[in-house]
Amino acid sequence: MLEGGTRYPDWLVVEQRLRERLARLINAADPDDIALVKNTSEGLSIVSQGLDWRDGDEVVGLHGDFCSNEMVWQALADRGVRYSAVDALATDDPEAALIAALGERTRLLALSTVHFATGYRFDVTRVVEACHMRGVLVSLDAIQSLGAVKFDLQSTPADFVVAGGHKWLLSPEGLGFLYCRPALRELLTLHQFGWAMRDRPYEFESSGWRPALSARRFESGTPNMTGIHALDASLSLFEDVGLAYVEKRVVENIAYLDERLRGIDGVEIATPAGSPHRAGILTFRHTRIPGQTLHASLMAKRVICSPRAGGIRLAPHFYTPEKILERTIEHIDQTIQNIIKNN
Repeated sequence: MLEGGTRYPDWLVVEQRLRERLARLINAADPDDIALVKNTSEGLSIVSQGLDWRDGDEVVGLHGDFCSNEMVWQALADRGVRYSAVDALATDDPEAALIAALGERTRLLALSTVHFATGYRFDVTRVVEACHMRGVLVSLDAIQSLGAVKFDLQSTPADFVVAGGHKWLLSPEGLGFLYCRPALRELLTLHQFGWAMRDRPYEFESSGWRPALSARRFESGTPNMTGIHALDASLSLFEDVGLAYVEKRVVENIAYLDERLRGIDGVEIATPAGSPHRAGILTFRHTRIPGQTLHASLMAKRVICSPRAGGIRLAPHFYTPEKILERTIEHIDQTIQNIIKNN
C-alpha cells in the first residue's frame, strides 16, 4: 500500500504472463486470443450478445446444463433465437443425441465440457468435429474440467472456450478467461466499453480510440490485479507439477472413491463408469436418504461436498492423499448408518 502505483509496470508483466499461461493451458496459438473476464457467465454473455443473430436461428444445448450456460442463450428469445435443450444425458450416447439435434437453423451448440452435477465428461472433440462439418459454431464452458483434466484446442478447435478460475484452477473468485477464435473476434459486437479495451489503453488523454485487435477488446475496465496475480501463481503450480500428472491423480482419486462407495449398502453411483467419460467429479445417491439430508450431515462432519443431482458430489483434487479419501468414506458410511438408525 505504501508503494502506491510504483509497482504497476511489474503488475502488467504478470498480467501478460498470465495470458501466456492460459494460452498454454488450452494450447491456444497466441496469448492475444485470451481475454480476462470476471467469470464464466460474463464470458458466455460476451459471446451470446455479440454474435450477429438472425430471426429463426437456433442454439442447441444440454437439458440440465449449469444454469448460466442456459440463461445466456435463452435470453436471446426476444431476438428471434430459439434455444433447444436436448436431454442427452438420459440417452446411452449423449454426444450422438446432441449431434442428432443439429438442424438447418442451428447456428451454435453450447455445452459444458464436464457436467456440473453428474460429472459426465463429454467427448467434446467428437462434438466439435460434427458441428464444424455442419457449419455450426461451438461454445464450451470448461470450468469443470480445466485444472483437472487436459484440454487441447488444437485437437478440439472450439470457437469459444470460457472458464472461471475459482474451481479446479485453484484461484479466488472474480477472474476467468474467454478464448475467441481469431477469425470471429471482430465479428462479435461489443456491448461493454471502457479505457482498457482500446488499442492504446494507457494513453488516457488521447481524443480518438478504437478497440484492440486482440481479445483484450472484450475487457472494458480496470483489471482485477489481485485475481491476476493469484491465477498466475496457480497456473505456475500446474506447470511445475504437470497437467498429465494432475489428470492421472484426479482420475485415480475418483476411481478409488467409486470402488469404496460401491461397498456401502444403498449407495448408487450417478457418475458414468469408465475413464473416458470421467473427470474430477463423482456423484452418488443413497436409495433411502434424500441428498439434502445426507449433505447437511456430512458437512457437519467437515466432509466437503455439494448436493447435486439428488445426491452428493465429491471432487477431490490431485493433491488429496488417499488417507483423506479413506477417512471420507468412513465418515460417509458412518453417517448413512446413523441417519438410517435414527429414522
